[in-house]
Amino acid sequence: MIHPMPERVHAFTDDALGDHDATALASLVEQKEVSPAELAEAAVARAEAVQPLLNGVHVADYERALATADSTPHGPFHGVPTFVKDNVDLAGLPTNHGTTAFTARPAAQDGPFVTQLRSLGFTFLGKSRLPEFGFSASTEYAEGDPVRNPWNTDFSAGASSGGSAALVASGVVPVAHANDGGGSIRIPAAACGLVGLKPTRGRFVLEPNERAMPVNIIGQGVVTRTVRDTARFFAAMEAARPARGLPPVRRVLGPSSTRLRVGVVLDSVTGTPTDAETRAAVESTAALLASLGHEVEEMDLPVSAKFAEDFSLYWGMLGFAITAGGKRALGPEFDPARTDNLTRGLAASYKKRLARTPGMVLRLRRSTREYRRAFAGRDVVLSPVLGHTTPLLGHLSPTLDFEELFERLRTYVGFTPLNNVTGGPGMSLPLAASSTGLPIGVHLSADLGDERTLLELAYELEEARPFASIRG
Repeated sequence: MIHPMPERVHAFTDDALGDHDATALASLVEQKEVSPAELAEAAVARAEAVQPLLNGVHVADYERALATADSTPHGPFHGVPTFVKDNVDLAGLPTNHGTTAFTARPAAQDGPFVTQLRSLGFTFLGKSRLPEFGFSASTEYAEGDPVRNPWNTDFSAGASSGGSAALVASGVVPVAHANDGGGSIRIPAAACGLVGLKPTRGRFVLEPNERAMPVNIIGQGVVTRTVRDTARFFAAMEAARPARGLPPVRRVLGPSSTRLRVGVVLDSVTGTPTDAETRAAVESTAALLASLGHEVEEMDLPVSAKFAEDFSLYWGMLGFAITAGGKRALGPEFDPARTDNLTRGLAASYKKRLARTPGMVLRLRRSTREYRRAFAGRDVVLSPVLGHTTPLLGHLSPTLDFEELFERLRTYVGFTPLNNVTGGPGMSLPLAASSTGLPIGVHLSADLGDERTLLELAYELEEARPFASIRG
């Protein structure tokens, strides 16, 4: 059932899933034209077909999914098959965070976010792959096969939600769980040609590790193939648990007639110029927005170059926290010596600069005010998702020397961390393609709590420039 095009892998076929997105499948289930069990059976067959080529599945739970599909809650996604990223708890399955430094026991119960997901009616097929502790922007490992990009299997699928992105882009499922601590929803969405919206901080229920962070940079969410699936997901999550202190998103069904003020940023805070193809993708989107009647003008970055240094230190602090506290947090068998070069390198680099922590945390917390000032005279900021086009596998391998790898990561991931630190929503849309035929994502940011504007604009852009199909 695998359908390869030149260097492409997908599993779309004439089965119960067809070419449908999650919204269409939920409607078919509601109308009793297809059963949840039939959707699960089709998704399992697709997953088994592409897994040897893409490696997006970490733990399969197919027997349980097939046995329980018809009894999932009758929520807005009743019967829609999906995967959960392997850094949140799904009852009965281990949570190994992409590492071989310990072996997790099966979770006794769902984590808070999965509990809310389950209430929406999804059928869980298993857990998707991520790089070790989600620290990298490519889902690659020191040992073992990487997750491959279905558009071209020589290239990265992005990270850290790389497994989920590969499974959605290849047609195994229409939607999959993802989360984002520095771009980990938006980066794989950009690499794999998907829609990825990181929510405003506090929009969804918090996982325990998020509550413990001095600056909570993590946002939970999904990757999808259509704007309407992302919009339906946000509305469903909000109906299940309204966010305190944030404007409601409500159900977004299409574009708005309101014309927006759009600021354009082309180069990142790292000081490394954006590559030509990515820059052209953003400039083309800016021209499209102007042709649609929006007011578009270039703008300065809302934060100083110090932000990149501070985020790098915070990144290192997370690596240090894992290596120093892993036995307590993950279990006594955790062995920091078995973590990869990136995790160990982050920890070592942080130890050298540990005394800078108080100032770093203070400045990162203050950056929210700077971010919000950028929206005093505009509604949306348009930028690249990444500093250059999707790299070949190996370019961000954890087997590389740490200094070389970290410099490559800084160059690549220059735009997305700002939304994580400030709490602002950010969205990747697949509006362009590279000379190699891979998708290029374009990034849209809005003020805190304004996911609605992003979704309305995303509908308009999707309509004006329909997203490319992996089927050609």
